[in-house]
Amino acid sequence: MSVSDGNARAASKASALGALMMRQASGYAIVLLDPQGVILDMNNATEVVGYWPPEQVRGRSHELFYPPDGIAEGRPAADLSAAVKDGLLERDAWRVCHDGSEYLARLTINALWDESGVLRGFSCIARDITVDVAVRASIEAREQHLQSILATVPDAMIIIDERGTITSFSAAAERLFGYGESELLGRNISCLMPEPDRGRHDQYIAHYLETGERRVIGMGRVVVGQRRDGTTFPMELSVGQAGEDGSRIFTGFVRDLTAKERDELRLKELQAELVHVSRLSAMGTMASTLAHEINQPLTAVANYLETIRDLLIGDAEIDRSLLREAVGEAASETLRAGFIVRRLRDFVARGDVDKSIEDLPRLIEEAGNLALVGARERGVRSFFRFDLEATPALVDRVQIQQVLVNLMRNAVEAMAESEVRELTVSTLLRPDGAIEVSVEDTGPGISDEIAPRLFQAFVSSKAEGMGLGLSICRTIIEAHGGRILADALPGGGTAFRFTLIHGRADEEK
Repeated sequence: MSVSDGNARAASKASALGALMMRQASGYAIVLLDPQGVILDMNNATEVVGYWPPEQVRGRSHELFYPPDGIAEGRPAADLSAAVKDGLLERDAWRVCHDGSEYLARLTINALWDESGVLRGFSCIARDITVDVAVRASIEAREQHLQSILATVPDAMIIIDERGTITSFSAAAERLFGYGESELLGRNISCLMPEPDRGRHDQYIAHYLETGERRVIGMGRVVVGQRRDGTTFPMELSVGQAGEDGSRIFTGFVRDLTAKERDELRLKELQAELVHVSRLSAMGTMASTLAHEINQPLTAVANYLETIRDLLIGDAEIDRSLLREAVGEAASETLRAGFIVRRLRDFVARGDVDKSIEDLPRLIEEAGNLALVGARERGVRSFFRFDLEATPALVDRVQIQQVLVNLMRNAVEAMAESEVRELTVSTLLRPDGAIEVSVEDTGPGISDEIAPRLFQAFVSSKAEGMGLGLSICRTIIEAHGGRILADALPGGGTAFRFTLIHGRADEEK
């Protein structure tokens, strides 16, 4: 057999297979046209929506696939002309079914040229995309709806992947944190957190992915966020999860609690003022009684001492029994006066301490949420640094938060006129096993005149202050078995430090 005979047979087989492929091609309506657009053949695509039986279309113009308005516009001829000019035409087009109904198709028309450059006809391939387009339109509508919601929802929304990388940042989040979305896409979410959470956040994610233990996901929690300018603020964080291993995303909804905390703090201040006024009123009533009761023993002491003086001045022999009796009575009346004073002290000062094991960083953060309301508006930047080993602590939660709130608010007020206003709260595990808490400011410091008497009652550097805050702080810390002191910082400012008992040390006893 010659080579030419072999090529002829191969060409014949290819032609037969091509015809067979065209007739049995699934999911597509394939039509062959002559150069004038007359239908030569069509595949037997019975599953195609617009199927026409091949025997009904052969020899007819391909215009029968076009809707009336398309024919009126000259689309059939225009499509063939475009295919001839460019070699290929691709567009979405409405096609007519054999029953007169219409469907949207992806239409591809190829101009077929022979080796000598003569146009032999056209191949037309149509794929029904009606459902695809409807689904795509539905998805786009939902996305637009979602984007409109995200643009107007008052809570900030942030989406991250398993590596902690930010993939979406809502308009409310931009307003809350001061960043634009384009600045944060691709960055780690930890940039929105102060220390120590910033340095440990990737560990949190890794721990969850490894163990499945939920600490924030699926539950709301109050945490601290950091704005672009470095200031911190309390916020409520709720985190949801979607996806499976390797492709999970986490969606966080953030609500700024600054206004809420301010209102709660104001309410607590009003309550404290009410209690204070009530106590002062009660103390006024008690003071009038005490003035009468203390006057009696003091008068008696004075009388006994005058009697002893008279006995010692005279030249007559002293009756020692009488002298002993006068001294004893004076001592008894002195003790009585002291007892009356102690009753007043016990009324004013709270002496009971109800200790429990507490997470110290969380306790400090909650105190900061109360104490630092309005601090940002005063230009104060706050920083929290926690030693991972310096927790838990054995404390009365309310009383220690009272100490922290007092020290933080004093620091904010002290920095009112300072050029640099930075407040730093830190914890440290000391070599002796005690926990040291430090509250440092960049204020003007404490005057040498007040420093030695700083923790005494009624000593204050404020014109309107009563001088009781630091005295109460010392009473609370000493009742916890600790000490409190104040140090001047080398660069200016003051550091108040106090010690607490480590919770683990108490458990080992």
